[in-house]
Formats: sequence, C-alpha cells, structure tokens
Amino acid sequence: MILNISGRTDIVAFYTPWLMNRLKEGYVLVQNPFDTHQLSRISFDEVDLIVFCTKDPRPILPYLDTLQIPFVFQVTLTPYHSDIEPNVGNKKDILSSIHVLKEHCTLVKPILRYDPILLNDRYTISYHVRAFDKLCENLEGTIDKVILSFVDIYKNVKRHQQELQLHPIEEQEMFVLAKAFSQSAQRHGIVIQTCFENVDLSSFGISRNVCFSVEEAFRLTGKIFPKWKARPCGCVEMVDIGAYNTCHHLCKYCYANYDEKSIKRHQSRHDPQSPLLIGSLQNDQIIKDRHDHIIFK
Repeated sequence: MILNISGRTDIVAFYTPWLMNRLKEGYVLVQNPFDTHQLSRISFDEVDLIVFCTKDPRPILPYLDTLQIPFVFQVTLTPYHSDIEPNVGNKKDILSSIHVLKEHCTLVKPILRYDPILLNDRYTISYHVRAFDKLCENLEGTIDKVILSFVDIYKNVKRHQQELQLHPIEEQEMFVLAKAFSQSAQRHGIVIQTCFENVDLSSFGISRNVCFSVEEAFRLTGKIFPKWKARPCGCVEMVDIGAYNTCHHLCKYCYANYDEKSIKRHQSRHDPQSPLLIGSLQNDQIIKDRHDHIIFK
C-alpha cells in the first residue's frame, strides 16, 4: 500500500504530532469524504511507501530519522505572497528546509512542485520567469525534478475571483513560460514535467507525465500497483489519509478547501490523540480494514 499524506490537506504542516501518534499506535482511521459513517482502518504494517505532499516540511524534519516506512517528498513552493497564500510560512525558511530534507530523502531527492501557475497584474510572466530561475539556482543539487501545473478554476477559485483577478493563461503564454523555465532548469541540472495538463510542452523539453507513476512505485517498492481510480490523472493508486476543508494555509486557488467556513470548526475538533484526523470515533460509525491492492508482487 502507498499512503498519500496528503492531497486533501497539509498534514505535515499542521498535523505532524497527530501523525507521529498514529505511527506509534500502528494504525489510522480515515473517514470516507462522501459518507462520514464509513471509516477505513489502515495498518501501517501494510504500508510500503509514504508519499508526503506539503507546502512546509519543517514540522516533520525532527522525526524523519525515526520513520520505519520508506518515504518520498513532494514539496510545493510557489512565489506567491499572502494575498494568494495567506498562511503559508516564510518562503526563505521553507526553501532552506528543502536542503535539510534532502539529507533525509535516501530513496529519491525531494521533488519540487511549482504548482499552480497563475497570472494576474502582480504575478506576471516575467515575475514567474525570475522566480523560477532563482528557485533552480538555489536548489541545484538538492532536487532533480520539478512538476508544473497551471491553475484550474475550482469552486474555491471562483469564490476568490475578486481577490485573484486572474488573467486567462493563453497557450502562447504557456509556451513562453515553458521555454524560459526549461532553460533555467537545464542550467542547473533539473528536469521539468507537467501532470494532468492538456498542453504539450515536449518541444521545450518538458514531458507530460504523472506526479507518481506505476513504474516509479514499482522501482521503489518492487510491487505493481494499479492506477488511481479515484483520480483520472494516471498516477499510481494511493490511499489518502487526509480530510477536506482542514488546511489552514487557506490558499485562494486550493481545490481541497471548498468550504472555508468549516475549517475553524474542524480545527476545534482535532485531537492529536484521536485515531481520526478530525473528531473522535462514534458508535454509529462502521470500520472496515483496508488492505493492499497490488497487481503483482
């Protein structure tokens, strides 16, 4: 089994004590996002790999040497300020933490996500070109790969249209960014790919790929897992132990916070000792053990 921690919220940034308690206890309960009475029980004994996805790895750095399960990191680092990402930590500190993280990532160097790319009067093409070049310069030797994506118009994006003031990104603008990004990356020994994007940037040396493939999962675990049915992107099947509407970064482009009014309420129900990320086990909830789904071992 491969765990995704997490596409639904930033567990590393905000819930690391809870995660460490769950690892110590040996299992975690995950609520079905579409039916709160249905819970999955996941035993960490069945976990082959953890894929950490975070905007701020700093809280988990002191614990990485104690982890018994192999792991990889995808760190999202964008050049936006508090007008777009109100509660993301100091970017210079986060950047420094990626250098520290690299020393703990023995399987694969940290993967950087420059995601999503959005354009408005402040965050222009030239702004992104300069920001991306600085990132590549700073992270030379620390990362090998960057994953790009362009902003999608999720429910939360529509809600924040007045603040975002987005400019539609034309294909030609994507090409301008791709050319400049590719040149920066090549100078610093970094490869770039997209994930689940329709635009073809291969002529600029940017492959159309997936965030975490079946092939990469096999290379790291020796097992062949199916593709993720819950998402049409083509990534390998992973089990996400997070919960929607629980991330305190409050990024205005986020797909996982589609009901921001509920975030404080969920935060008040978080107990680091609970087997659930939010709330506690109720008598009317049904628990089913979730097991490994592999095609070939």
